[in-house]
Amino acid sequence: MSAAATEDGPALQARAVTRRFGDREALRGVSFAAARGETLAIIGPNGAGKTTLLSILGGVLAPTSGEVSRDPRDVGWVPQQPAVYGKLTVAENLRLFARLEKVADPDAVVARMLEQTGLADRAGDELGTLSGGNRQRVNIAAGLLADPDVLLLDEPSSSLDPRQRARLWEFVGALARAGTAVVFTTHNVAEAERFADRVLVLADGELLFTGTPAALHDAVGSQQADFEAAFVAFLRARGH
Repeated sequence: MSAAATEDGPALQARAVTRRFGDREALRGVSFAAARGETLAIIGPNGAGKTTLLSILGGVLAPTSGEVSRDPRDVGWVPQQPAVYGKLTVAENLRLFARLEKVADPDAVVARMLEQTGLADRAGDELGTLSGGNRQRVNIAAGLLADPDVLLLDEPSSSLDPRQRARLWEFVGALARAGTAVVFTTHNVAEAERFADRVLVLADGELLFTGTPAALHDAVGSQQADFEAAFVAFLRARGH
């Protein structure tokens, strides 16, 4: 990994990132940049390489070739499956991860994060007793403990009901408005259209499109009634 991006540059940049698993090429020369305060959605069919790309951006996987501009320690990573412990309380989970992140003042950081995520009144609750939405908020809080400039979210709303999803995206939007670059994967392309400033379309490990949701819609013509239909038509036109 190269040095972190400068203040004047993008918050995160991937350059010609490739990842192979044996003979299978999961990513092929993917390059893009995310600006500070930008919300970027990675969309594509199953097996496109979305989670693999996010894992490389977060330092969970190393690329076979190419580079990422941010040290993984500067990036918050929230996997699809909560990485928190059901038998610990909310506060105990966050204190544990704060120590693993080696933050300077774990107690102060945990207190701030409990307030920021609206979980202060649940601090003493065992995680296993919480709703799916609150567990996801704890998961995101753990990813924010080191106050990262970039937050990566893998399918953040997949197990949430509509009200919980609305709360999640309200919180994510506030992070972006405060300057955090947010990169997320989703199978719900309507969420990408509604909440992302730009979308990246991956298919079979190849980056096919980078631009606004409106630009993707325009790329396949105005006859498509909605974004999901435009997305499917875009993939079909490119042989996917």
